[in-house]
Amino acid sequence: MKLHDLKAGTNPRRLRIFLAEKGISLPTVQVDMSTGENHQPAYLALNPLGTMPTLELDDGTVLTESIAICRYFEALQPDPPLFGTSALERAQVEMWNRRLELELQMPIQHAFVHLSPFWQGRRPQVPAYGEVARARALEVMRLLDAEIGSRPFFVGPRYTVADITAQCALLLGKHTGTVIPPELGNLGRWFAEVSARPTARA
Repeated sequence: MKLHDLKAGTNPRRLRIFLAEKGISLPTVQVDMSTGENHQPAYLALNPLGTMPTLELDDGTVLTESIAICRYFEALQPDPPLFGTSALERAQVEMWNRRLELELQMPIQHAFVHLSPFWQGRRPQVPAYGEVARARALEVMRLLDAEIGSRPFFVGPRYTVADITAQCALLLGKHTGTVIPPELGNLGRWFAEVSARPTARA
């Protein structure tokens, strides 16, 4: 089994934190996106989209997409449960993970792609759309601040993959100009607490 990783990537980080919470260690190969290694034939033969992470199983099967890989390891090693345990909790984790991925992570990523000099010449950029995406991310942060209140995590008393998704999204925003406004004390408190977990630097 081998993991193809991108150290600075948001989705690879989500998988690494998930694996660290499980106590799972994998042989890992870093893919050099800066040189276009992920668009070379050898890598595209594994993952035609050229994205990371990609997991190669021992029998040659390839899994891509961070949440799909997380689900694979959740099935192999259910403890600690990061996708919930009861039917209701699993549904709530799914609900919150989808919300946080689509409504928070994606706008932050789009703001980064369309506004950052890093992406000049790598992707077509539409700065006006980047500003719209940033505004949407900030709007969602305000909603999340009200929603999480004093709760320790997004779903019940346990840290789940939904928290990991939000944590990685907000970390990207922190480093790319879409930061949590200081007046959002609930969300800021939650982010500080999950960022202090031993797995946060995975």
